[in-house]
Amino acid sequence: MDFLKHAVDYGVIGLLFLLSIWCVAVAVERWLFYRRVDLKQYPNQQVFEIALTRRLVIIGTVASNAPYIGLLGTVLGIMLTFHTMGTTGQMAVNTIMIGLSLALKATAVGLLVAIPCVVMNNLLRRRVSELVTLYKVQHGT
Repeated sequence: MDFLKHAVDYGVIGLLFLLSIWCVAVAVERWLFYRRVDLKQYPNQQVFEIALTRRLVIIGTVASNAPYIGLLGTVLGIMLTFHTMGTTGQMAVNTIMIGLSLALKATAVGLLVAIPCVVMNNLLRRRVSELVTLYKVQHGT
């Protein structure tokens, strides 16, 4: 049962950690792209918007799903705590509280990943709006 407990803890938190690194990498790549974008190289606004919004869906998806991944880890941790209590017969309050508090860390990590992703997504989408407006002004549309 310890193996399963560690797999839940490290699997969920590890997944959230990897997703957060992926989002930061996408955000940095997009920000650097926006800094060097040449409005003249795009034949029309649709092509320009496609280029600007490429990969932003990754950040939005992680932002909206990280809390659920964390919640899944918490639910699995709670299930393991109750299963362990039932099979071992240990009903000590400290055992229950330790198991439940450790299970809740997955939800906390999920929120710690989601909040910065929401901020990054909003900042990047704001920059997209600014660049599209510049494109319209320069191209008279």
